[in-house]
Amino acid sequence: MTVMRPAEAAHGLARARSILPALCAGVLALVLAGCSTAGPQPISRNELAEAQTFPYFRLYWVGPTFEGHRLAATDGLRSYISTYGDSVYYGDCVQSKGIFGGGSCRLPLQVTTVIFHMHSNGPLGPQTNLVVRGVPAVQYDGGRSVEVYTGQTAVDIFSDTAAHALAAAQLLRPVNAPGSSTGDLPLPVFCPGLSGPVSPELQSIMLHLPRRACQTSAAYLAFAKSIKG
Repeated sequence: MTVMRPAEAAHGLARARSILPALCAGVLALVLAGCSTAGPQPISRNELAEAQTFPYFRLYWVGPTFEGHRLAATDGLRSYISTYGDSVYYGDCVQSKGIFGGGSCRLPLQVTTVIFHMHSNGPLGPQTNLVVRGVPAVQYDGGRSVEVYTGQTAVDIFSDTAAHALAAAQLLRPVNAPGSSTGDLPLPVFCPGLSGPVSPELQSIMLHLPRRACQTSAAYLAFAKSIKG
């Protein structure tokens, strides 16, 4: 089942995908019912198995359902593009229209996992830095999007409401590895490019990342500036 991914938005380094809502008729061909009132068909075992055996990194989801919406589709290995990561999709396009009016909509939930590449979160616009399950995260797009930093990856949550985005962030767990939706997530092995105020709790986490990632990053940037100077 072929999935056309949402357009990239403000990250600059091909990062903040899907700030624009998913489009029923074009962007998510995976939703078999499109924008009809029938709703999506159950995901096939083969498609789910492809996500469960994804080999490159931990691929996150929130389970087979979210807020009453079934898992509609997954990207899996065959659809994987390293720049965009790999996604799981929940619900259909029945609930409401998107910003483009008729024929478009915002899915209740999309969770995209991608290998983190260094970037600044500044271009995201108004945002809030926070701690989610013991790791750094940022909420933006009017609260409807959350990016969570864990392990070697960024987990991007795109939802229809701010409440759904935060709820999904609290339920993250690997689909292709052992894991739980409770307890802390693995700390990131990199220093996220957070922008704006940072709470004391978050600052403490950033200072105690594996291999002193943020201190190392700051030293590298200072050295680079000294050379240019």
